Amino acid sequence: MKVRVLGCSGAIAKDCRTTSFLIDGEILVDAGTGVGDLTLDEMRCIDHVLLSHSHLDHVAALPLMVDAIAAQRKEPLKIYALAGTIQALRAHIFNNVIWPDFSRIPTPQAPFIRFHEVHVGQTFQLSDKYVEVLPAVHTVPAAGFAITAGHGCWVYTGDTERNQAFWDRVNQLNVAMLVIETAFSNREKDLARRSLHLSPMVLANELDCIAKGKNYPIYITHTKPAETELIMAEIQRFDQTQPFGPNVTHDIRRMRAGQEFVI
Repeated sequence: MKVRVLGCSGAIAKDCRTTSFLIDGEILVDAGTGVGDLTLDEMRCIDHVLLSHSHLDHVAALPLMVDAIAAQRKEPLKIYALAGTIQALRAHIFNNVIWPDFSRIPTPQAPFIRFHEVHVGQTFQLSDKYVEVLPAVHTVPAAGFAITAGHGCWVYTGDTERNQAFWDRVNQLNVAMLVIETAFSNREKDLARRSLHLSPMVLANELDCIAKGKNYPIYITHTKPAETELIMAEIQRFDQTQPFGPNVTHDIRRMRAGQEFVI
Protein backbone atom coordinates (compact mmCIF):
# COMPACT_ATOMS: atom_id res chain seq x y z
CA MET A 1 0.00 0.00 0.00
CA LYS A 2 1.53 3.30 -1.10
CA VAL A 3 0.75 6.50 0.80
CA ARG A 4 1.58 9.79 -0.92
CA VAL A 5 1.61 13.01 1.11
CA LEU A 6 -0.06 15.73 -0.96
CA GLY A 7 -0.29 18.21 1.90
CA CYS A 8 0.39 18.20 5.64
CA SER A 9 0.38 21.85 6.75
CA GLY A 10 -2.13 23.57 8.99
CA ALA A 11 -2.35 26.57 6.64
CA ILE A 12 -1.00 27.75 3.30
CA ALA A 13 2.27 29.42 2.32
CA LYS A 14 4.85 28.79 -0.38
CA ASP A 15 5.47 25.02 -0.52
CA CYS A 16 2.91 24.50 2.27
CA ARG A 17 -0.26 22.65 1.33
CA THR A 18 -3.07 21.67 3.65
CA THR A 19 -3.93 18.12 4.61
CA SER A 20 -4.41 15.50 1.96
CA PHE A 21 -3.08 11.97 1.46
CA LEU A 22 -3.41 9.73 -1.59
CA ILE A 23 -3.45 5.97 -1.04
CA ASP A 24 -2.69 3.67 -3.96
CA GLY A 25 -3.88 6.37 -6.31
CA GLU A 26 -7.53 5.61 -5.61
CA ILE A 27 -8.33 6.73 -2.05
CA LEU A 28 -8.03 10.36 -1.00
CA VAL A 29 -7.84 10.98 2.74
CA ASP A 30 -8.95 14.57 3.31
CA ALA A 31 -9.01 17.06 0.46
CA GLY A 32 -6.87 20.03 1.40
CA THR A 33 -5.00 22.24 -1.02
CA GLY A 34 -2.39 19.57 -1.76
CA VAL A 35 -4.92 17.98 -4.13
CA GLY A 36 -4.13 20.79 -6.56
CA ASP A 37 -0.76 19.21 -7.34
CA LEU A 38 -2.43 16.18 -8.92
CA THR A 39 -2.81 15.89 -12.67
CA LEU A 40 -6.27 15.50 -14.17
CA ASP A 41 -5.50 11.85 -14.88
CA GLU A 42 -4.51 11.31 -11.24
CA MET A 43 -7.71 13.00 -10.04
CA ARG A 44 -9.81 10.85 -12.36
CA CYS A 45 -8.35 7.70 -10.79
CA ILE A 46 -9.66 8.65 -7.33
CA ASP A 47 -12.83 6.68 -6.55
CA HIS A 48 -13.13 7.26 -2.79
CA VAL A 49 -12.66 10.29 -0.53
CA LEU A 50 -12.42 9.89 3.26
CA LEU A 51 -13.03 13.13 5.16
CA SER A 52 -11.95 13.45 8.78
CA HIS A 53 -14.10 16.55 9.37
CA SER A 54 -15.57 19.62 7.70
CA HIS A 55 -12.97 22.33 8.36
CA LEU A 56 -11.83 24.20 5.27
CA ASP A 57 -8.18 23.12 5.38
CA HIS A 58 -9.38 19.52 4.99
CA VAL A 59 -12.07 20.00 2.32
CA ALA A 60 -11.03 23.11 0.35
CA ALA A 61 -10.02 21.28 -2.82
CA LEU A 62 -12.94 18.85 -2.89
CA PRO A 63 -15.47 21.02 -4.78
CA LEU A 64 -12.81 22.17 -7.22
CA MET A 65 -11.60 18.62 -7.88
CA VAL A 66 -15.14 17.43 -8.50
CA ASP A 67 -15.68 20.27 -10.95
CA ALA A 68 -12.45 19.38 -12.76
CA ILE A 69 -13.07 15.69 -13.39
CA ALA A 70 -16.64 14.62 -12.54
CA ALA A 71 -18.02 14.86 -16.07
CA GLN A 72 -15.22 12.57 -17.28
CA ARG A 73 -16.02 9.84 -14.74
CA LYS A 74 -18.38 6.94 -15.35
CA GLU A 75 -19.38 6.56 -11.69
CA PRO A 76 -20.06 9.08 -8.91
CA LEU A 77 -17.17 9.99 -6.65
CA LYS A 78 -17.87 8.36 -3.29
CA ILE A 79 -17.36 10.56 -0.21
CA TYR A 80 -17.22 8.90 3.22
CA ALA A 81 -17.70 11.04 6.31
CA LEU A 82 -19.48 11.35 9.63
CA ALA A 83 -23.09 12.50 9.54
CA GLY A 84 -22.16 15.93 10.90
CA THR A 85 -19.51 16.39 8.23
CA ILE A 86 -21.92 15.50 5.44
CA GLN A 87 -24.50 17.87 6.88
CA ALA A 88 -21.93 20.70 6.94
CA LEU A 89 -20.86 20.04 3.34
CA ARG A 90 -24.46 20.06 2.14
CA ALA A 91 -25.34 23.22 4.07
CA HIS A 92 -22.22 25.30 3.50
CA ILE A 93 -20.43 24.14 0.33
CA PHE A 94 -22.57 22.05 -2.00
CA ASN A 95 -25.54 24.36 -1.48
CA ASN A 96 -25.92 26.03 -4.91
CA VAL A 97 -24.64 29.28 -3.36
CA ILE A 98 -20.99 28.64 -2.60
CA TRP A 99 -20.81 25.74 -5.08
CA PRO A 100 -23.24 23.63 -7.13
CA ASP A 101 -24.87 20.68 -5.39
CA PHE A 102 -23.01 17.93 -7.19
CA SER A 103 -24.91 15.33 -5.18
CA ARG A 104 -27.90 16.18 -7.41
CA ILE A 105 -26.13 17.20 -10.62
CA PRO A 106 -26.51 16.27 -13.43
CA THR A 107 -29.49 14.35 -12.00
CA PRO A 108 -30.43 13.11 -8.53
CA GLN A 109 -30.41 9.57 -9.92
CA ALA A 110 -26.92 9.86 -11.45
CA PRO A 111 -25.03 12.57 -9.55
CA PHE A 112 -21.35 13.44 -9.74
CA ILE A 113 -20.83 12.64 -6.02
CA ARG A 114 -22.48 10.37 -3.49
CA PHE A 115 -22.18 10.80 0.26
CA HIS A 116 -21.75 7.70 2.42
CA GLU A 117 -22.25 8.17 6.15
CA VAL A 118 -19.82 6.37 8.44
CA HIS A 119 -19.53 6.23 12.22
CA VAL A 120 -16.74 5.79 14.75
CA GLY A 121 -15.90 2.13 15.25
CA GLN A 122 -17.08 1.13 11.79
CA THR A 123 -14.85 -0.93 9.49
CA PHE A 124 -15.52 -1.15 5.76
CA GLN A 125 -13.70 -2.35 2.65
CA LEU A 126 -12.56 -0.19 -0.25
CA SER A 127 -10.98 -2.28 -3.01
CA ASP A 128 -8.35 -4.45 -1.30
CA LYS A 129 -8.07 -2.19 1.73
CA TYR A 130 -9.93 -2.05 5.03
CA VAL A 131 -10.75 1.27 6.67
CA GLU A 132 -11.59 1.67 10.35
CA VAL A 133 -13.10 4.94 11.59
CA LEU A 134 -11.31 6.08 14.76
CA PRO A 135 -12.46 8.59 17.40
CA ALA A 136 -11.20 12.18 17.39
CA VAL A 137 -11.83 15.10 19.76
CA HIS A 138 -12.33 18.38 17.90
CA THR A 139 -14.59 21.42 17.70
CA VAL A 140 -16.79 19.79 15.05
CA PRO A 141 -17.69 16.13 14.48
CA ALA A 142 -14.36 14.52 13.59
CA ALA A 143 -12.69 11.17 13.08
CA GLY A 144 -9.37 9.56 12.33
CA PHE A 145 -8.72 6.52 10.17
CA ALA A 146 -6.76 3.28 10.24
CA ILE A 147 -6.20 1.83 6.77
CA THR A 148 -4.60 -1.49 5.93
CA ALA A 149 -4.07 -3.76 2.95
CA GLY A 150 -3.04 -6.58 5.28
CA HIS A 151 0.53 -5.54 6.11
CA GLY A 152 0.06 -3.21 9.06
CA CYS A 153 -2.07 -0.12 9.51
CA TRP A 154 -1.47 3.43 8.38
CA VAL A 155 -3.08 5.39 11.23
CA TYR A 156 -4.13 9.04 10.95
CA THR A 157 -5.45 10.94 13.95
CA GLY A 158 -7.23 13.70 12.05
CA ASP A 159 -7.51 16.92 14.03
CA THR A 160 -7.75 16.11 17.71
CA GLU A 161 -6.86 17.01 21.26
CA ARG A 162 -6.43 14.58 24.19
CA ASN A 163 -8.09 11.36 23.13
CA GLN A 164 -7.82 8.29 25.34
CA ALA A 165 -10.41 6.39 23.29
CA PHE A 166 -8.15 6.71 20.24
CA TRP A 167 -5.20 5.13 22.05
CA ASP A 168 -7.36 2.40 23.55
CA ARG A 169 -8.17 1.25 20.04
CA VAL A 170 -4.83 1.96 18.36
CA ASN A 171 -3.01 -0.13 20.98
CA GLN A 172 -5.00 -3.10 19.69
CA LEU A 173 -3.89 -2.57 16.07
CA ASN A 174 -0.79 -3.61 14.16
CA VAL A 175 0.41 -0.07 13.48
CA ALA A 176 2.98 0.43 10.71
CA MET A 177 2.91 4.25 10.80
CA LEU A 178 1.18 6.91 12.90
CA VAL A 179 0.40 10.36 11.50
CA ILE A 180 -0.48 12.69 14.37
CA GLU A 181 -1.28 16.38 14.37
CA THR A 182 0.57 19.00 16.39
CA ALA A 183 -0.89 22.27 15.19
CA PHE A 184 0.55 24.77 17.67
CA SER A 185 3.76 25.42 19.58
CA ASN A 186 3.87 25.43 23.38
CA ARG A 187 3.65 29.22 23.45
CA GLU A 188 0.22 28.80 21.82
CA LYS A 189 -0.81 25.93 24.10
CA ASP A 190 -3.89 27.79 25.39
CA LEU A 191 -5.08 28.41 21.83
CA ALA A 192 -4.40 24.78 21.01
CA ARG A 193 -6.51 23.68 23.96
CA ARG A 194 -9.41 26.00 23.07
CA SER A 195 -9.37 24.95 19.43
CA LEU A 196 -8.92 21.27 20.37
CA HIS A 197 -5.54 20.75 18.76
CA LEU A 198 -2.29 19.36 20.15
CA SER A 199 0.80 21.27 21.25
CA PRO A 200 4.14 19.54 21.93
CA MET A 201 3.50 19.46 25.70
CA VAL A 202 0.21 17.66 25.20
CA LEU A 203 1.66 15.48 22.45
CA ALA A 204 4.22 14.19 24.95
CA ASN A 205 1.44 13.09 27.28
CA GLU A 206 -0.50 11.52 24.42
CA LEU A 207 2.47 9.47 23.23
CA ASP A 208 2.80 8.10 26.76
CA CYS A 209 -0.48 6.30 26.02
CA ILE A 210 1.23 4.04 23.49
CA ALA A 211 1.35 0.54 24.92
CA LYS A 212 4.72 -0.74 26.10
CA GLY A 213 6.46 -2.76 23.43
CA LYS A 214 4.72 -0.93 20.58
CA ASN A 215 7.21 0.80 18.30
CA TYR A 216 6.49 2.46 14.97
CA PRO A 217 7.44 5.68 13.15
CA ILE A 218 5.44 8.72 14.23
CA TYR A 219 5.02 11.54 11.72
CA ILE A 220 4.04 15.05 12.80
CA THR A 221 1.45 16.76 10.60
CA HIS A 222 -0.76 19.86 10.55
CA THR A 223 1.88 22.27 11.88
CA LYS A 224 1.27 25.96 11.20
CA PRO A 225 3.85 27.10 8.61
CA ALA A 226 5.08 29.98 10.76
CA GLU A 227 5.68 27.64 13.71
CA THR A 228 6.82 24.38 12.12
CA GLU A 229 10.49 24.75 13.06
CA LEU A 230 9.62 25.79 16.62
CA ILE A 231 7.13 22.93 17.03
CA MET A 232 9.67 20.35 15.87
CA ALA A 233 12.35 21.85 18.15
CA GLU A 234 9.99 21.65 21.11
CA ILE A 235 9.17 18.05 20.28
CA GLN A 236 12.86 17.27 20.06
CA ARG A 237 13.41 18.59 23.56
CA PHE A 238 11.12 15.97 25.09
CA ASP A 239 11.77 13.17 22.61
CA GLN A 240 14.76 13.40 20.31
CA THR A 241 13.98 13.29 16.63
CA GLN A 242 16.24 11.90 13.91
CA PRO A 243 19.21 11.54 13.87
CA PHE A 244 18.68 9.27 16.83
CA GLY A 245 20.44 9.99 20.10
CA PRO A 246 20.92 8.01 23.32
CA ASN A 247 17.67 9.18 24.93
CA VAL A 248 15.26 8.49 22.07
CA THR A 249 11.92 7.23 23.31
CA HIS A 250 9.89 7.37 20.10
CA ASP A 251 10.76 7.47 16.42
CA ILE A 252 9.33 10.94 15.70
CA ARG A 253 9.76 12.52 12.29
CA ARG A 254 8.57 15.61 10.47
CA MET A 255 6.14 14.96 7.64
CA ARG A 256 6.62 16.82 4.39
CA ALA A 257 4.51 17.21 1.25
CA GLY A 258 5.79 14.99 -1.53
CA GLN A 259 6.86 12.10 0.69
CA GLU A 260 5.80 8.60 -0.29
CA PHE A 261 5.62 5.57 1.99
CA VAL A 262 5.05 1.90 1.34
CA ILE A 263 3.16 0.11 4.11
